[in-house]
Amino acid sequence: MPLPAGASPVAEAPRLTQARGELLREIRILDEYGAQRRIMIPAERPLTLFVDKRELVTLMTLGAMPELLVLGYLRNQRLIEKVAQVESITVDWDVAAAAVRTRGGLVDLESRTARRVVTTGCGQGTVYGDMMLQIETLTLPDASVARIRQSTLQRMLETMRQQDSIHRKAGSVHGCALFRGAEMLMFVEDVGRHNAIDTISGWMALHGIEGGDKAFYTTGRLTSEMVMKAAQIGVPIIVSRNGVTAMGHEMAERLGMTLFGRAANRHFLCYTGFERFDSEPEPQRGPVRLVVG
Repeated sequence: MPLPAGASPVAEAPRLTQARGELLREIRILDEYGAQRRIMIPAERPLTLFVDKRELVTLMTLGAMPELLVLGYLRNQRLIEKVAQVESITVDWDVAAAAVRTRGGLVDLESRTARRVVTTGCGQGTVYGDMMLQIETLTLPDASVARIRQSTLQRMLETMRQQDSIHRKAGSVHGCALFRGAEMLMFVEDVGRHNAIDTISGWMALHGIEGGDKAFYTTGRLTSEMVMKAAQIGVPIIVSRNGVTAMGHEMAERLGMTLFGRAANRHFLCYTGFERFDSEPEPQRGPVRLVVG
């Protein structure tokens, strides 16, 4: 994925391996017509995360960009505040492990990971601590800075419609993308939408990319976890091909975020944050008249 103009890893960026896993696997199936044939399916695998030799969590992942997934996971769980705290991330698929070495250790790691919330994320996402309390610490750009036009939204949706993807070949994955205007900066797929947004978070942190003027796209539903993670990376506008949950809606309203759901082709619903949206309404369709001969 090419970087935006002028982007490069931040100072004291961690050393990362490039342990991309096999994304697809071929299997034999029997269909409803009694025919046997071969198809591709996503190659889901476990990745156990160790921080300074202490086992933290096992993530179920496709393995497209595992080092960025680990970095984004640590960031979104608020276990690190800046990437300079991490010296290196080494992924070894032979032992299905990611070894994180920090510079000086992580403060209060035991107490900060003591409370776990299993979320609705595909593959069961895990959030440490109290999400609702974290809301009070987040500040997003106001509507005069972070806005989106309807024509820009429609160009984003067209970009996603044309995007080559694992989902088209094999299904069973979620895709997430980061946009600046109608320009797609980053796209990743994983077995869980929470993994995909964590990977984008890691990519942004590694290159010092801010989220205030960006929009985030996901194929997954807008749950509280997804809204919170988008807010944590500073992105105030989220677009989903799916719908929204009540808690996701409530959280977005409290944070002043703009949520679009059921977004595909030229259709969408804007659930919250109307003040950030420059509407360019489609012409209303007239009633269909039946002519009886």
